[in-house]
Amino acid sequence: QVQLVESGGGLVQAGGSLRLSCAASGDTFSSAAMGWFRQAPGKERVFVAAISWSGGSTYYGDSVKGRFTISRDNAKNTLYLQMNSLKPEDTAVYYCAQKRNRAVRYTSPDYDYWGQGTQVTVSS
Repeated sequence: QVQLVESGGGLVQAGGSLRLSCAASGDTFSSAAMGWFRQAPGKERVFVAAISWSGGSTYYGDSVKGRFTISRDNAKNTLYLQMNSLKPEDTAVYYCAQKRNRAVRYTSPDYDYWGQGTQVTVSS
């Protein structure tokens, strides 16, 4: 059974940085594509970033390109999201997600396992 636990969220001023982590249990992490999504109050969950099983390929939503960096450490079963130059519109609950296979996807229905989410609040 896969369990994902996010951490690292919090309150930060605009222009600041945060690093989210997602610790995964089980033995499938190193062979699975992973993603980050976010959901603001009253809005749908949207794609933020995704990474291939090896970490060799990364993909980003248009709103975070150039500011966020997704990475992974397969030896530690951990996924990361480095968020720089944060804006108030980045305020949301951030979720990490894992696929059952290596195929990278950009929509939430394509992911099989989800964490509980971590709140990120950016003040202006």
